Amino acid sequence: MSPLIKTSTLRVLFSSRLPVLASSSNNKFRPFCYPYSVSHKAEPKKMAAERALPQIFQYVDQNVESYKNLLKEAVAIPSVSSDAKHRDDCVRMVEWMKEKLKEVGATTELRDIGFQTLEGKQVKLPPVLVGVLGNDTNKNTICIYGHLDVQPALKSDGWASEPFELVERDGKLFGRGSTDDKGPVLGWLHAINAYKNVGSELPVNLKFVFECMEESSSQGLDELLMEKLKPEGFFDTVDYVCISDNYWLGTTKPCITYGLRGISYYFLEIECAKMDLHSGVFGGTVHEAMSDLIYLMDKLVDKDGKILITDIYKSVAPLLETEKQLYNTIDFDPEAYRKSIDAYKLPHNAVKEQLLMHRWRYPSLSLHGIEGAHYQTGAKTVIPGKVVGKFSIRIVPNQEPEEVEKLVFDYINKKWAERGSPNKMSISAQSGRAWTEDPDHPHYQAAARATKLIYQTEPDMSREGGSIPVTITLQEASGKNVLLLPMGAGDDMAHSQNEKINVRNYIEGIKLFAAYLYEVGKLPK
Repeated sequence: MSPLIKTSTLRVLFSSRLPVLASSSNNKFRPFCYPYSVSHKAEPKKMAAERALPQIFQYVDQNVESYKNLLKEAVAIPSVSSDAKHRDDCVRMVEWMKEKLKEVGATTELRDIGFQTLEGKQVKLPPVLVGVLGNDTNKNTICIYGHLDVQPALKSDGWASEPFELVERDGKLFGRGSTDDKGPVLGWLHAINAYKNVGSELPVNLKFVFECMEESSSQGLDELLMEKLKPEGFFDTVDYVCISDNYWLGTTKPCITYGLRGISYYFLEIECAKMDLHSGVFGGTVHEAMSDLIYLMDKLVDKDGKILITDIYKSVAPLLETEKQLYNTIDFDPEAYRKSIDAYKLPHNAVKEQLLMHRWRYPSLSLHGIEGAHYQTGAKTVIPGKVVGKFSIRIVPNQEPEEVEKLVFDYINKKWAERGSPNKMSISAQSGRAWTEDPDHPHYQAAARATKLIYQTEPDMSREGGSIPVTITLQEASGKNVLLLPMGAGDDMAHSQNEKINVRNYIEGIKLFAAYLYEVGKLPK
């Protein structure tokens, strides 16, 4: 594990004469919720951002418990976007974050994005939180994106504690949304507060786009960005875009991400009857939907992970020798990775380069579950009348969602014809594109300098196997460089049981965000 920069080290790096943060009367640090103001009321002259960084980092160290408590508040709101029962919680989460942004001086607005069909009903989508902090034309402007919704979670799924109660164990903060993405979103808030509380002006202007539907394909967001915010001029002054919604490759070395796979998610529905049936009464007398579904899902991928869909690899970009060489320098230990997820064996003979390429630059297909089937403990002798199989393909650059969807639909229809079942079959999809950027861009180099300052090591420039559909939309809406700056570690188990963020990553991540704002502020306007 790389050593962290301590406050004493930073004093030497920046200045030996630093303004005192503590009050001389009671020796206590200023309160965490010190209100941020962009009106520049009469106050002592702002110190230069470079001189302020050591004090900012010291302030962060002094407010760890405040940061934990605020994350606890956020995690306690079960903002599950895929469940209609939690739609009010999603709205409450957005409104909660709106108040926090206002506290740091941002002007905010909740933008309506319409309705969706959820569980057979028309349900209003949670609003998108849009904010602006600062409008100094001499400063660079960063648009920050994050999401406030989470994946479903129940303690009975295998959590060691209640998923919507933040619990600290062994230096780790466990709770749904702790790392994906409430912790990182709050990290920006804490970084802004730290600048203010040491008396330093923000080195950049900030714009915010925080949604609460990312875990449900960001429904409604593309239209808001491209058809409303862009024509209204929201992105006209934006110089850079930053997202913190991903993770380190491992657990000890930081990285900066310049590429993501896209996703094409499928719902494969088969119906054999208008109701569930008793297997003792009807078994042997109906063509069962579950048998048909298992047949089709078994035709999608082989035991080694090779996708069986015809021509699915045809448009994948060929591996060039220059790209191949990049994988040799990435810090990734296959055995440590295996142990971190308690896997019995890794595919591709556990070769580092092959594992990384199949995680980043090749498509993969995963089977996720079957809706309508019995999944509780115990025996239930039912024949489901209708089942919906769910699977997805992580697509890569050069693969377009429309192309992949057509390949999947054609393949499923072909296999269904071969099956010869009289049952009713339908398949639908929702997809998002893959994304890549230039890691040699000055924006990335600024983030690399900030990362090295905090962790005292050069970050890996990496791609990632996950998908953030809005990334490419923000790239197109702004016309600017987009960067992914992760806070969490590779073993945070986002979307899984016992999701967590390490206290170390949370606190050092706040410092990283503060340093990143400083470094971007130095880039030529």
